[in-house]
Amino acid sequence: MCARLKEPFEYKTKEEFQTNLVEWIGDVLYDILPEHGYEIRDEQIFTAFQIADAFGKKEVHLAEAGLGTGKTFAYLLSAIPYARFRKKPVVIACATSALQEQLASEEGDINKLSKVLGLEIDARMAKDPHQYICDVKVEDHMGDFGEMSKEINDWLGKTKLGERSEMPMISDQVWKHIGWDESMGCEVCSNRGYCKLMKAKESYRDTVDLIIVDHETFFHDLWTREERIADGKVPILPSYAAVILDEGHKIMLPAAMQAGDQIDKEEFDAMITSIEEVQGARDSLVSAMVSLEQASNAFFATLDQSVRKQRRSNRQSVRLNPSLFKAADELRKLLDQLLLEMQIEQELYFESIPATLIQAYEGQLERAIRGLARFTRNRAKDMIVWVDSRDDSLWVVPRNLTEMMNQYLYKQDIPIIYTSATLSNEGDFSYFARTIGLKKISKSTVGSPFDIENQVTVTLVPGVKRENDGMEQLLSLLEKNGGRALVLTNSLEEVERIREGIGEREFPFEMLWEDKGDRGYLVKRFREEETSVLVGADFWEGIDVPGDALTLVVIWQLPFPALDPLAEVQRAEAKEQGLDPVKTVDYPEMGLKLKQGCGRLIRTEEDHGEIVILDKVVGTPWEKVVMGSLPEGAHIKKTESF
Repeated sequence: MCARLKEPFEYKTKEEFQTNLVEWIGDVLYDILPEHGYEIRDEQIFTAFQIADAFGKKEVHLAEAGLGTGKTFAYLLSAIPYARFRKKPVVIACATSALQEQLASEEGDINKLSKVLGLEIDARMAKDPHQYICDVKVEDHMGDFGEMSKEINDWLGKTKLGERSEMPMISDQVWKHIGWDESMGCEVCSNRGYCKLMKAKESYRDTVDLIIVDHETFFHDLWTREERIADGKVPILPSYAAVILDEGHKIMLPAAMQAGDQIDKEEFDAMITSIEEVQGARDSLVSAMVSLEQASNAFFATLDQSVRKQRRSNRQSVRLNPSLFKAADELRKLLDQLLLEMQIEQELYFESIPATLIQAYEGQLERAIRGLARFTRNRAKDMIVWVDSRDDSLWVVPRNLTEMMNQYLYKQDIPIIYTSATLSNEGDFSYFARTIGLKKISKSTVGSPFDIENQVTVTLVPGVKRENDGMEQLLSLLEKNGGRALVLTNSLEEVERIREGIGEREFPFEMLWEDKGDRGYLVKRFREEETSVLVGADFWEGIDVPGDALTLVVIWQLPFPALDPLAEVQRAEAKEQGLDPVKTVDYPEMGLKLKQGCGRLIRTEEDHGEIVILDKVVGTPWEKVVMGSLPEGAHIKKTESF
């Protein structure tokens, strides 16, 4: 544990703390930061004071702040003093590991603020455990990793942290052999307490001020916390004083996946293969494995026949039918039987199979049994069910996620801050509040401090777009702009259609296609090749390309939500409440995503460019939603041709 760190300001009582916090924040924003070259930004000051007020009242607060506001400093100025006042760390949950690094690395925002204030800040990252190597797996698989064997083995031999980020070129296939996963029997591991993952956990559990965590790990802790304490286990995160959910608009998918169960045929196949290789296994165990393999094949074959395939989402709907439930129930029974055989093996024949292997597979079996029980109980009426098209695994997720948010998060009586540039539709937070189960709303919203009026032009194409016209307009735009463009679609199918429409035509710039390369490589190439054009369905957010490499954003299609199971549940719930699902789900979701896509254009105060929407807007029922999602202050024009 760090030695007691000095307080940023003096106080004697709770009331005095809150008064002095507000005064100190004012001193920092009006005096100290400007002395170190930072601009005074009214938007940042307003947001900081709103967040400070929410901390004082222990409110759930929605803080929407446009790009360039400086929202990170705005929430840090409350979080650090509050952690020391409550003598517990504040958790900051980020959407990605890159954002964690952006906050907590040596060049990150926390260290910058520490230097400016002359204040030591204890901030540590709690990374996704899947990002660490497992020493046991490394010992088992050390050696041949294909073309990169030498580099990987050299790194494994000297790494102190064991984080995947140290070797970003490692493929997913190689990482499966050496990275930690839920199947590892950590509870009985001989290396327990000495491995790199456990050392990382010990480090962040001692944090004084800030724990920087990813959304997945935060929700994994939230949903399992009570159960782990009841079982005598240490929760994943220590007790905390407050939560800040950065990029808060992204939380519901990780919240759903961490609350749910994944039933994966690849896991079953790997387990079966591994145990079949064990010498001296009992006949009844081998028989259970054979029966499981047959039941697994039958279930996943039936599941495949029950999937409603569609290309706009990785989450594929499932037609629930008696044959599928029967196959699931049979698989669950055989998993139960195998689990019993494993427990007998562990108790009476412990020398035939290593304890770590049994522990690992017991955990795997228990999770699969729970998922299948949830699926078959009441014919999945209380569940959201989908198949992930990337690995054909089945996901079973509780339908009552908003109730769980209320029970496990909002009732903690601590400050909870959601921050993002996209939480509202023209200042209306009702859609987002409904999706996260929030009934009482404390909110603040500020736009970007950038000179949007002189930096951005938005062009709309009146009337109905004919497909051929749209393609010609797109090509004309790209040629006129000399590339330097991001083209946003709704699906990979549309990416393919644009590529086919272009045909053999040659350009003086490189065309990059989402379905023809790794996302990270494409974004890197897009930044480096200043005149290139990137076409994709997955770049509406999370891509930051400042400067002349991006001066044109083309909205090929308005981003109405896909017909995937999560969206369908939202639509059904809206209908049950007597609301129009199109107006209360589809339009707001489209508006938020459009706002994110438009936000790709201007990343700094020097950036400039044009946003062109080639889909129908003028005269449509959703025209008002679209207009309210465009950058505030942008010059808007309408044209028939380019």
